[in-house]
Formats: sequence, structure tokens, C-alpha cells
Amino acid sequence: MGKQQAKQQFNQASFVQWASGIAFTFLIAYFGFLLTKLPGFSMVGQLASAIVIAIIYRQVFGYPEALRSGIAFSSKKLLRFAIILYGLKLNIGTVLTDGLGLLVRDAGVIIFAILATVWLAKKLKANPTISMLLGVGTGVCGAAAIAAVAPIIKSKDEDTAISVGIIALVGTIFAITYTLLRPILPLTDIEYGIWAGVSIHEVAQVVLAAASGGEEALAFALLAKLGRVFLLIPLCFIFMYWMKRKSTDDSGSAKIEFPWFLVGFILMSIFGSFVLGHSIPVTGETLNSISTATTWILTAAMVGLGLNVSLGDLRKKALKPLIAMVTVSILVSVLTFFIV
Repeated sequence: MGKQQAKQQFNQASFVQWASGIAFTFLIAYFGFLLTKLPGFSMVGQLASAIVIAIIYRQVFGYPEALRSGIAFSSKKLLRFAIILYGLKLNIGTVLTDGLGLLVRDAGVIIFAILATVWLAKKLKANPTISMLLGVGTGVCGAAAIAAVAPIIKSKDEDTAISVGIIALVGTIFAITYTLLRPILPLTDIEYGIWAGVSIHEVAQVVLAAASGGEEALAFALLAKLGRVFLLIPLCFIFMYWMKRKSTDDSGSAKIEFPWFLVGFILMSIFGSFVLGHSIPVTGETLNSISTATTWILTAAMVGLGLNVSLGDLRKKALKPLIAMVTVSILVSVLTFFIV
């Protein structure tokens, strides 16, 4: 009886630590949300703000070891759940009916961004994993793309967090720059929207930049951006094949864990595109609530990753990949400007 009670108490204590760890990541996500209420930080966004707070917390107070199980759950399980929910943002029907012409440009942007970032990073002797993730984030859809590809290429948590932080901050700067340039650009509203959609990193950043061009600009920007999100699916399978070949060449055996969350992402995309709002009625308010919940879950997951980042690693690993990523982002903006 004594052993059973001790085991029960141990399980209860473990559960409390696990739940407290998850709650802790959401608490920092909330602080990130509050930070966006301050002047200037609204442009940065909750995700980047929360990651910065998490990294600062780690440097000042150290890693909260007692909460490790819950924090790890957020950074791994909740991260995959957020990616699955993110599938609702992808309307496959819209992409296939209205955006096929844009898909070619989207594919070109993705290929160029990844290859150019990796090539430049190699020349700079930058961290290869962070550079690869930044190339994916630049080419596809920012943090969500990084989060989807990271487990496939076996990225360390700290490398994933650094990549997400960089992509969120730099992408925001680009979105604000686009907004400032809009009045002097020789582009129609539709052309401006397409330009923003094929070249800016995050979906939220595309919205921020395209809104200054009006409703038509925003509609075409989101259509172009949806195409890039759509291409995340085949890109993940390409990375799986690449990792399998790499593993076989290195060790003679391929042990690549299949990313089942990607199946969830695809199924959720199909559900959101052809069932939700068709066979199942849903209000815009409900969809907005789901989108908000997705953002919160993704932010909490990224907080878990951010708590693994040491300031020494950030200084040592981030600068050269950042230079490569900013250079390629500028090139993407300039090149896509001439093909819209």
C-alpha cells in the first residue's frame, strides 16, 4: 500500500510539473501578447516578442528544470498540433482554381530562396541548419514552414528557435518597408499585392504589407501567399527524401521518422477547403477564433524552443545566417518586383 501511495504521489507531482510547464509557456506567450500593445511592438508581433522574452528569461533566470517535461511537450507536441491547425489557413480549392498561374512564380521563389541562402551561407561558413531553415522560411511561409521542416531535418530546438526569431523580426521589417514604399512604386494595386504575396515571409506580414494597397491588393497577396503555403507539402516530402538519401550515404541505413503531423496538416487543409463552410456551416467569427488559437499554440511552442537558446549560441550562430537571409530576402524582393 505504501509503495502504491508513493507511486501515486510521484505521478501526481509529475503531472503537476508537466501541466505547470505547459502553463509557463503560455504565460510567456501572454507576456509577448502584452508587449505587442506597446508602441512599435505591434508591428513585431506576438510570436517574435514571446521568443525574445523566453530567450531573455533563460539568460537571467536559467532554464526552469522543474518544468522541463511540460516545456518539452509544448515545444514538440503542441508545435505539431499548431502545424496541423495551420492547415485550415490553406484553401486548396482557391489555389487550384484561381492561383495556378501564381504557383509557378511561388515555386521559383522557394527554389531560389533555399538554394541561394544555402549557397551564400556556405560561402560565409554560417551554421548550415539555421541557414537551411531560414531559406525555407524566406521561401515558403516563415515560422510555420520552419516548424514543419525542422523535425524532418533533425534541427536542434535552439537552432529552430533562433531561425524563427530571425524570420519573424526580419520579415516584419520588410513588411513595414513595403508599406512605406507603396506610394512611390509604379505598380497597380493588384501588382503590388502579388509582389507582397510572393516575396514577404509570414502570412501576417503579407497582410500588414498588402493592406496599404487596398482590398484588391490584399486579396491577390493572400492568393499568392496561399500558393507558397500549398507548396510546403511537396517541399516537406522532398526534404524527407533528401534526408533519407543522406542518412543512407552516411551510415548505410535510413532511419527517418515520418512526420505524421504533415498528414494532419494535409487532412486539415482538405477539411477546411471542401467541408468546413460547405457541408458544415461556420461563421467568420469561428474561423477567426480558430486562427487566434493556432497563433497562441504556435507561440507557446516557440517559447518552449526559445527557452533552449543560450545567448552565447545566439551570438555565435545567428550573425552569419542572418546576413545570408537578409541578402537573399532583398534579392527575392528585387527580382519578384520585375516579374509581377
